Amino acid sequence: MGTKRALGCGTACLAALFGLGARAADLSPPAAPGFIDWSGPYLGLQGSAGASFGNYDFGPTTVGRRRLPTFSTGDATGSRDLGADATTVAAGAFAGWNWQSGPVVYGLEADLVGANLKRGVRSDAPGFGYEGLDAPFALIREKTDLFGAIRGRLGYAFGNNLIYAAAGLTGANGRVLATYPDLTGGPVATASRDVTYLGFTLGAGVQFAVHPHWSLGLDYRYSDLGESRRFDLGVLPGPDGGPVTTRTAFVSNKMMARLTWHPQALALQPDEDEAPKDTRFSLHGQTTFVNQAVGGFRAPYRGPQSLVPDQAQATTTATLFLGLKLAEGTELYYNPEFSQGFGLSRTLGVAGFVNGEAQKAGAPFPKLRSNRYFVRQTFGLGGETEEVPDGPNSISGTRDVERITVIAGKFALGDFFDGNLYAHDPRVDFMNWGLWASAAWDFPANLPGFTQGVMVEYNRAEFAVRAAYTQVPKQPSSDVLDPRVFDRAGTNIEFEGRYALPVLEQPGRLRLGLFSNVGNTADYRQVVALTQGGAFADINEAVSATRAPRRKSGVYVNLEQALTADLGLFARASTNDGRSESLSFTDVDGSVSGGLSLKGTAWGRPQDTVGVGASRNTISRAHRAFFAAGGLGLLIGDGRLNYAPERAVEVYYAMNLTKGVTVSLDYQHVENPAYNRDRGPADFFGTRLHTDF
Repeated sequence: MGTKRALGCGTACLAALFGLGARAADLSPPAAPGFIDWSGPYLGLQGSAGASFGNYDFGPTTVGRRRLPTFSTGDATGSRDLGADATTVAAGAFAGWNWQSGPVVYGLEADLVGANLKRGVRSDAPGFGYEGLDAPFALIREKTDLFGAIRGRLGYAFGNNLIYAAAGLTGANGRVLATYPDLTGGPVATASRDVTYLGFTLGAGVQFAVHPHWSLGLDYRYSDLGESRRFDLGVLPGPDGGPVTTRTAFVSNKMMARLTWHPQALALQPDEDEAPKDTRFSLHGQTTFVNQAVGGFRAPYRGPQSLVPDQAQATTTATLFLGLKLAEGTELYYNPEFSQGFGLSRTLGVAGFVNGEAQKAGAPFPKLRSNRYFVRQTFGLGGETEEVPDGPNSISGTRDVERITVIAGKFALGDFFDGNLYAHDPRVDFMNWGLWASAAWDFPANLPGFTQGVMVEYNRAEFAVRAAYTQVPKQPSSDVLDPRVFDRAGTNIEFEGRYALPVLEQPGRLRLGLFSNVGNTADYRQVVALTQGGAFADINEAVSATRAPRRKSGVYVNLEQALTADLGLFARASTNDGRSESLSFTDVDGSVSGGLSLKGTAWGRPQDTVGVGASRNTISRAHRAFFAAGGLGLLIGDGRLNYAPERAVEVYYAMNLTKGVTVSLDYQHVENPAYNRDRGPADFFGTRLHTDF
């Protein structure tokens, strides 16, 4: 996905003063530093919704003289229901002091954070004697609601930005609760115990000065809280019972947005015109932090991949865009990326999902991936030339307008296909999957959305034709790409026409795409028939048993049209054959979408953008029968289905604070999530912080 043009790592301003009259000479003052001074005190607020994750270990636990296993409860994110997908809110205050020597910044900081982390060992955990029972409660659970830390920070300043690493001491509280039913019919026994933790914390962050007294930032920290002392936790009733003793251990990962007040004004660097760019190298980066929440909605039942009411989650990505010109026309690019967090319900429950930054490969801790590495070879065919701007995966220079470009390596097909000026980048515009992409285009990709292969493009001023041949996943929602590219692969072809309507005198583009993928998938009609005929007790077992190489094909149409210099229109329509499983993107067989994008020139904010869009997603009859029989798709599966098309409306306002910092407010309304009349409608509220350089 593209990013906006960036805030430079520094400005190169050199002012020379020349004396007049009798002065024999006048020395020029030294060049202004390419960074601001962060020294002095600061304080602020921090918080996030759904970006705090914990992991508790219980045990070893003893009942009388019997020693039971150690239980790790997995990620704890503050669930209201210990067996459900979880949500939490973390918020608090911090204060500190910075010192600075040149671009090097160091300092001390203290903070307090409130949270709602809780998780438990359920009643069917082995060793407690309740195996196989449908007990409605957890045996042992723990809750943490307060963290504190004292950290040292070491950072590097450039432009109006600061990146830093941090380390220090951290502490937290815990309250352990236990419920022990008596299997002989006696009364239920309960116990509770307060514990404290003390450990270490490591982290990193980034700050962006947006005003002389204010900065925005993102702060990640890993906290190892150690383990508690061994303690008593009541008495397990019954003939095999006895006194219970245990201990707990706890680690957490938190990502928080920060608003910092600086009493001593920061001397911000001006947004100068960009200096000439190096024609051999390109270095850019981006960070995007999305908080999103959904309120209550009608949900009479829940399946394994249903959207859960009343929750919040957050996602973070941080990417470097590195480029090197090897020779004239030959360029090498590499994009390492950190990602952390999950979409709502672990990125499940809505076919046109509501967060374009959410990945099916989400994690509670920052995960590093090499998302792109490719070679671009450009063959100029002579004639008119054009300027190439410096930007993410673009090295400044010139190139022939008529040209052939070959790209080989790892990339996202959305980098080159299905582009749209107004709805294509969920880091700055629409976030709903049915709006920023042609939803029925099942483009080949691993879980984060990337594949390997070759793309070839022929470009002229009036049109472009591009085609790609790439790997597909080994099976649906697999993170492993299939190496058998001669038997199983994806083919994508797109024609892009460029024009200007005589009446509007504004540019427009129309894209027509064709795709055909061969992957290891199941046929919907076949698995429904086998399950109804009694060959399989569960339809998802039939899916696993009958997957074989099958072809899935489709088409999309994509329009972008400027109506005025500030107002643009977009529209998409896409469809696929709907016979077999989707491999990579989402559970959509037909989709139409469209909307408007308006710049804020009329109210004196020309860099701001407001967008309004709507989408309608559908699935084939065979696909409906599959979900009605309990099938699970890439993102959805309620266990049953009362079918209706999934409809969504999205409105966002993206406010540009500085050249490289944008804050967005986002609202989405989804009717019939996962094509189910029995669920929803659901309302989603989000905030987004995007920075780039």
